[in-house]
Amino acid sequence: MTQKTRPLSPHLQIYRPQLTSVLSITHRATGIFLSLGTLLLVCWLTSLAAGPEAYARAHAFFSGWIMRTLLFAWSASFFYHLCNGIRHLFWNAGAGFDIPTVYASGYAVLIATAVLTLATWFAA
Repeated sequence: MTQKTRPLSPHLQIYRPQLTSVLSITHRATGIFLSLGTLLLVCWLTSLAAGPEAYARAHAFFSGWIMRTLLFAWSASFFYHLCNGIRHLFWNAGAGFDIPTVYASGYAVLIATAVLTLATWFAA
């Protein structure tokens, strides 16, 4: 039997990542991160309903610098996923598919994410 040489599909070693591909991958990753962070939110709400002692333990747990960093990342993920989701809604309606608009909306998503995240943390 002879081996047929088939063309390989292009992959990450051939193509340079573009803004559109990075934002698409990041949108999926933030969705996963948000679902994991939601479990922590449920734990915090459960401790709130369980009484002052349980809430005090949860508050001590969430007040550490590691959890504060994770909460910051979770809020940044939330705002990114929200803004990029709105961008996808426009795409679903058939708007914004030309290349300059795709890149402009991508940069707008990144700027809006930074502004909303920082505004939330400085207001708190």
